[in-house]
Amino acid sequence: MESSSKRKHKKRKYDSTRRAEGAKATRQAILDAARRLFLENGYAATTMPEIAKGAGTALDTVYATVGKKPALFRLLIEMAISGSDRPVPAEERDYVRAIRAETDAVQKLRLYGAAMRGIQPRLAPLIRVLQGAAPLDPELKELWQNIARRRSDNMQLFVKDLAATGRLRSGLSGSKAADIIWSMNSPEFYLLLVEQRRWSAEEYGEWLVDAWTRLLLEP
Repeated sequence: MESSSKRKHKKRKYDSTRRAEGAKATRQAILDAARRLFLENGYAATTMPEIAKGAGTALDTVYATVGKKPALFRLLIEMAISGSDRPVPAEERDYVRAIRAETDAVQKLRLYGAAMRGIQPRLAPLIRVLQGAAPLDPELKELWQNIARRRSDNMQLFVKDLAATGRLRSGLSGSKAADIIWSMNSPEFYLLLVEQRRWSAEEYGEWLVDAWTRLLLEP
């Protein structure tokens, strides 16, 4: 017969698991509501009480779970970039590891194009909101500047990795190659082609690879 101490231990473990699952579900509801409201109404017009209402939870719970509005928006941006429910450093992302492990230049570009095809539908609409809000909020201005710096630095690293294959076009400097990729993988470029010109995300990703192959690599 099972002892009372074992039953209590199982009950505590069960209760702990249920609390963790409930907290995870609440967090996801907050993030989903926040993203929807930010995209529908913009940053300034979206309030934390509205987010709490949309998530079906208390305002204090929102603050305790994700922090104040700038921190919440930063979290949404980082999640969109990493494709995870938590921010993931660039060097730990699966596609970055796959690109660095690949030895063929065209395959590196294909991996990166596929990553952009997956990232931009999540990220680009939020970046548009961020660009509109950055002049009004110092924290968001800093976030926008930080993202721009990170993108630039990451493109420099990507081009060095690409150049190591020996396929980078003769006469093309690393800095110009990085600028070409940086401009074409921008959220603004994605929005121009997909929203305004009605390309599919698949067409956008395939075109990136084709254009980069022609512009950056020796035939």
